[in-house]
Amino acid sequence: MNGKQKAAILLITLGPEYSAKMFKYLSEEEIEEITLEIANMKKVESEVKEKILQEFYEVCLAQEVISEGGIGYAKDVLEKALGHDKAIEIINRLTASLQVKPFDFARKADPSQIVNFIQNEHPQTIALILSYLDSEKSGQILSSLSHDKQSEVARRIATMDRTYPEVIKEIELVLENKLSNLVTEDHTIVGGVQSIVDILNSVDRGTEKYIMEDLEMSDPELAEDIKKRMFVFEDIITLDNVSIQRFIREIDNNELAVALKGATQEVAELIFSNMSKRLADMIKEDMEFMGPVRLKDVEEAQQKIVNNIRKLEESGEIIISRGGGDELIV
Repeated sequence: MNGKQKAAILLITLGPEYSAKMFKYLSEEEIEEITLEIANMKKVESEVKEKILQEFYEVCLAQEVISEGGIGYAKDVLEKALGHDKAIEIINRLTASLQVKPFDFARKADPSQIVNFIQNEHPQTIALILSYLDSEKSGQILSSLSHDKQSEVARRIATMDRTYPEVIKEIELVLENKLSNLVTEDHTIVGGVQSIVDILNSVDRGTEKYIMEDLEMSDPELAEDIKKRMFVFEDIITLDNVSIQRFIREIDNNELAVALKGATQEVAELIFSNMSKRLADMIKEDMEFMGPVRLKDVEEAQQKIVNNIRKLEESGEIIISRGGGDELIV
């Protein structure tokens, strides 16, 4: 049986409730193909079901062990549990059918450890690794790199398209021999403008500003493309009054006062105009009495507000105009 047939039998065995939950993690094409296989199956013998369930269990067990300690560790554990031949069979099946993403070792490592590990690598190598990590971790790592590398790595992530598997394998052999044999043979799409946007949305405000200012000088066209997809504190002026009033309700007054200490006059006036006069006067008074505020504190407060606005957008409570191609369906 091929993989689609096995998947169909597994879903039939698990029943409609669990199958529906698993469909959430599949693409439309995968759902269509597996549904077609299920529809074409007239009867599945109980022995076949048992065999597929056992194979699925073994794969899950092996994958869990791999994620904990790598292929070598998984082989040792499986040999003790199932014997040498069965362990080799499962490992071979995994390497043939289960895609473990490159640089998996970096996903389990602390960002500070990864920084120490890759900071002296070529910017292209760093860009490739960060493209495979989740945006939050990549943002922490990017923030910790030296200024001279931050914008260069950001630019390379944004302009990255397809990476040949042999290139990934070569880098993994240097960084982590354990997982080099799990890289898929297909050209893998990583990076791109949206990738660096997601990462920049996770870095601290100072790093974001530095990278964008540097890109605006070195590659203004790319910088403009990135900015169209991002939302930064100064972009509050693009929000409508209802959206501004909505995010104000979510923000602590003291935090808002700190953020406004470093805001442009246009942003400050727009925010104050969407408050009651009493609240606006109270925040202005707080700003006056708090005196000088460290730039780092202002940037952190502004970033918290931006993160809150992005969450409100994700939940559909407000709409952020990103220029050019936004369409609204009423």
